[in-house]
Amino acid sequence: MAVTLHVCITCRAGQSIEEGEITPGARLRDALVEVGVPEGVALVPVECLSACGQGCSVALSAPGRWSYVYGRLSADNARDVIAGAAAYAA
Repeated sequence: MAVTLHVCITCRAGQSIEEGEITPGARLRDALVEVGVPEGVALVPVECLSACGQGCSVALSAPGRWSYVYGRLSADNARDVIAGAAAYAA
């Protein structure tokens, strides 16, 4: 079963972002890629998860399963997010 890990790449995490500056959400996505996405998990960048008040957010989903949205994340949480995605996929 394919699992999708959505990550909001436009998230500003409550920060003022200068034009051309990388958003915290995009930094989180880059950190997830660097840690390594597990087999059976597709990392899909999205432009909004409608969790703007919760900082950087990700969502896990799979057909026929509950979906989960996690917020208040940063690039520092990448290993934990990947471990959670692997557990969800298992």
